[in-house]
Amino acid sequence: MSAELTATRVARFANWNVAIIAITVVVLIVAAATVDNFGTSQNFGFLVLDVLPIAIIALPMTLIIVTGEIDLSVASTLGLSSAVLGYLWNANQPIETIIPLCLLLGAVLGAVNGFFVTVLGLPSLAVTIGTLALYRGLAFVVLGDSAVADFPPTYTDWVTGTIGSTPFPNVLIVVVVLAVVFAVVLHATPIGRAVFAVGASEQAARFAGVRPGRLKFWLYVACGLVSGLAGVLWTLRYSSARADNGAGLELAVVAAVLLGGVSIFGGKGALPGVIAGVVLLGSLQNALRLSDVSNEALNVVTGVLLIASVLGPNLANRLRRT
Repeated sequence: MSAELTATRVARFANWNVAIIAITVVVLIVAAATVDNFGTSQNFGFLVLDVLPIAIIALPMTLIIVTGEIDLSVASTLGLSSAVLGYLWNANQPIETIIPLCLLLGAVLGAVNGFFVTVLGLPSLAVTIGTLALYRGLAFVVLGDSAVADFPPTYTDWVTGTIGSTPFPNVLIVVVVLAVVFAVVLHATPIGRAVFAVGASEQAARFAGVRPGRLKFWLYVACGLVSGLAGVLWTLRYSSARADNGAGLELAVVAAVLLGGVSIFGGKGALPGVIAGVVLLGSLQNALRLSDVSNEALNVVTGVLLIASVLGPNLANRLRRT
């Protein structure tokens, strides 16, 4: 009976993944046909650059949400990483030293979240709302309201450049490599099985020999590290280090993950659906920008998608039970 129940859940989840991928394809086709310049190679490059921070942060966020936790401090971690990069560059430190330090900073910030959640046992929602404000405040302490620019062209040109004569941005390599790594970890390793087990039932996972606290701690470290990397790439893309870089990005990340079929209650999720959710969200925002829709309206779209990503699967499950 348990095997049949598991098979049923897998089938339902697979249906959601197929649905979100199909919706994404339809949106891309409609946007290319109806929105001027959406289907151009130049806009494709802009689209990839726009979704880059959402995409790479969504990868570790997926694992965290599958365990039943959340991290809302990712955008502030990005902003603090950017601010520290700008501060150290202003202090005439070599960029080759600054970038590893920013990645280390991100990992430390993630470890702080992990400590509060796993060692002190505090709710991750409350903790990361607190560190969201804390890390963003520290970013302004470090850099203030000023902006730092004039980063080495070698680095900025690589981030904004393309692979050879193709329209594919160089940073797509970063997305693909990280996506493969996290997909293998989640779907093909004991770590991934432990992530699902903890999300389904932490107590049962503990009886099975899993150490949920240690697992969650390192997931927060990984999320902080990737958020620090996103801060570096964001800064180099715009050649501007600011304390408010990435403000509000955490909502887009969470929306993309939930759109991808990851349950907010933990225990279920897959990275292919999350990638489709990222592309869907990014494509809608890009098409609306090309249609001269205001940033405020884009925030409305993100909010609607976030609510829909929670309501949709729940309503579908209720309809199946009737």
